[in-house]
Amino acid sequence: MTAGLATATEGSKSLQVTDRRRHQRVQVNILGRFMLEDRREYPCQVIDMSPGGLAMITPVTGQVGERVVAYLDHLSRVEGRISRLIDGGFAVELRNTVRKRDKIANVLTWLANRDELNLPEDRRHDRFVPKNPMTKMILPDGSEHVCRIIDVSLSGAAIATDILPEMGDGITLGKMYARVVRKIEGGIAVEFAAVQSRELLEHHISAPEEN
Repeated sequence: MTAGLATATEGSKSLQVTDRRRHQRVQVNILGRFMLEDRREYPCQVIDMSPGGLAMITPVTGQVGERVVAYLDHLSRVEGRISRLIDGGFAVELRNTVRKRDKIANVLTWLANRDELNLPEDRRHDRFVPKNPMTKMILPDGSEHVCRIIDVSLSGAAIATDILPEMGDGITLGKMYARVVRKIEGGIAVEFAAVQSRELLEHHISAPEEN
């Protein structure tokens, strides 16, 4: 009886640990777009997430309790309600089906393992300096600014510029659409909307050379 009770207790502890793991926040960098109840659409960057909630950096903030629908890279549609406001954005309590929560858990596990193990998908995105590092940056308001590419990979770039767009802003570099993911010393880091080939990247990201 004692052995059975011990086994049951150990099993209960195991389930509790598993449950905590499933709801543990994972630091991520997931881009997407979201809508508040006014149905206007804005860009966003999810900075940490669990199957039950997330925190995102956004250009606008809603009200605590307001419904949010987001379409995120790797995850498609998620929804929930704003649970609290944070610096530069807000946290969301997700209200999805069990199946969707399982999908989120699997994607978060994959993202964590990809970063920790440096899986081949990341190794293919080695950074390099393009032949022509000067390019034109077009901001959401349509203004154009000359900037320099510090380095670039197939999925993103570091840009030297005195002009600092907001986190999550969609910008154009040369002919490439990108989204601002963070500020760096002397400029910004951006992530492209889609992974590119090196040849297309060289062709589209740099400004045409003067004759």
